[in-house]
Amino acid sequence: MKFLTFNKEGKQTLGVKMDNRIVDLEAALAVRPSDRIPTTIMDVIAGGEDAVNAIDDYIRNLSIEADSSFFKNEEEIKWAPCVTQPNKIICVGLNYRKHADETNAAYPEVPILFNKFNNTLTGHNCEIAVPKVTEKLDYEVELGVVIGKEAKYVEKENALDHVFGYCTVNDLSARDLQMKTPQWLLGKTCDDFSPMGPYLVTADEVGDPNNLNLKTYVNGEVRQNSNTSDMIFYVDKIVSYISQHMTLTPGDVILTGTPEGVVLGYPSEKQVYIKPGDEVTVEIEKLGKLTNRFVEEK
Repeated sequence: MKFLTFNKEGKQTLGVKMDNRIVDLEAALAVRPSDRIPTTIMDVIAGGEDAVNAIDDYIRNLSIEADSSFFKNEEEIKWAPCVTQPNKIICVGLNYRKHADETNAAYPEVPILFNKFNNTLTGHNCEIAVPKVTEKLDYEVELGVVIGKEAKYVEKENALDHVFGYCTVNDLSARDLQMKTPQWLLGKTCDDFSPMGPYLVTADEVGDPNNLNLKTYVNGEVRQNSNTSDMIFYVDKIVSYISQHMTLTPGDVILTGTPEGVVLGYPSEKQVYIKPGDEVTVEIEKLGKLTNRFVEEK
């Protein structure tokens, strides 16, 4: 299934993509009540397979309803991040071979981890202000992994059993801030630096997470074009490795690194960073396109 969250009347509302329409679950439950249906994406993730199956059954019955007041078109909704309140956002750096090559970095022997915070979350089609403190804002298309079951000391062979689903993420990076110190945190955690969505797609619909095409477009021009098979550490290894050091809980999001083609990897004379007025789209096979327009910070 494809879940999403959108803003309606000042609050975030759970939706499900069904063909070319969005089911507004709050509106549907007002017409056809059910106490079995979770009403937030965090409750869906916590409820796991039982919650997904309950929603699936509910929506199948909705399709024969004459009342269509609970259906919306994608063009009319205001998107929110597809995961709204992760307890942790954990990122993996230098995890694609060709990206390490383009930045003249050695392949890491273990995953390089850093973190982001909830202030970085925003959604599809939301405007993002370019911070005044950076002149080198870069894009990074990344596969987001959303944990569905608590994971601690998980073996690699069982790691994907703990994944609820996947999403498209743009791990925005202010390179001048990132490189100020050996710690990358500052360049990764400005407001709205983790647009996420449009959908959270359940793992059963995605299949192998390490065989997905991913691309980035800047003002329509392809900048990144790769496949998750180029990862140095695959998703199962990443989940297992992190779980050896901390407990992963339902709703945690792991950003698994970016492929080659970032601005930082271009020769210095060809580096043109994101500026106000630019539109960036990141796309991952089976997960959808995530677009944001950049504006001047007020």
